[in-house]
Amino acid sequence: MKIAVVAANGRVAKKVIMEALNRGHEVVAFGRHDENNTLAKTYVKKDILDLTKEDLHGFDAVVDAFGTWAPESMGLHMTTSQHLADILSGTDTRLLLVGGAGSLFVDKEHKVQLVDTSDFPDDYKPVATGMGKALAELRKRNDVKWTYISPAAEFQADGERTGKYILAGEEFTLNSKNESIISYADYAIALVDEIEKGEHIQQRISVVRA
Repeated sequence: MKIAVVAANGRVAKKVIMEALNRGHEVVAFGRHDENNTLAKTYVKKDILDLTKEDLHGFDAVVDAFGTWAPESMGLHMTTSQHLADILSGTDTRLLLVGGAGSLFVDKEHKVQLVDTSDFPDDYKPVATGMGKALAELRKRNDVKWTYISPAAEFQADGERTGKYILAGEEFTLNSKNESIISYADYAIALVDEIEKGEHIQQRISVVRA
C-alpha cells in the first residue's frame, strides 16, 4: 500500500513509519522541518495547512500524526485535521488520526469523558480538550473515510514492542492487569493493522496493551 504520514518527524509518526516499512508498504513522509528524521526514503517538506489534493493524490491512506502542547496552538488539532479531511473529501483515501485518550467515555451512556473525571491530570486537560474537539468535528463528516485511534491513558514513548494489543471502542478500557497503557510501538502496530484491514471507517477505536 502507499501511505502518507503527515507531521512525520514526531515520535509516534516515526514508529508508524517504521512499522509500515517493515511490512513492505511504500511510505512518503511529510513534515515542516528541513530534515527527515524518519526511515522513509521520500520526504516532502510542507506544512499540513499547505498540503493540497494533488499532494495526497494516489495514496491508500494518510496518517495524521499532528500534535501540539502549546496552549496557544490547541485549535490546530481541529484546524489541521479538518484541512486534511477537506482535501481527501470524496476520495477513497483513508484518513487515520493519532488521537488522544481524554475523549474516551467512562460510562455506558457516553455522557462522561475521561477528561471530565476528577482524577484526570490538569496538565493534560488542554491537549485532551483540543484533540476531543477535533474528534467531535470529524464525527460530523460522512464525506471522508476517517478513523480516529485513541491510545491508552498511559502512552509510553519508549515502552516495549510486545506485539499484542486489545482493540476497543469508544469506552475507556483496562486490560487484565487493570492497566490503561500502551507503547508507541504497539500503537503503531494497531494503526498499521487498521490501515491494512480497513474495518472501522468513520469510527473512533482505542487500543490498550494486552
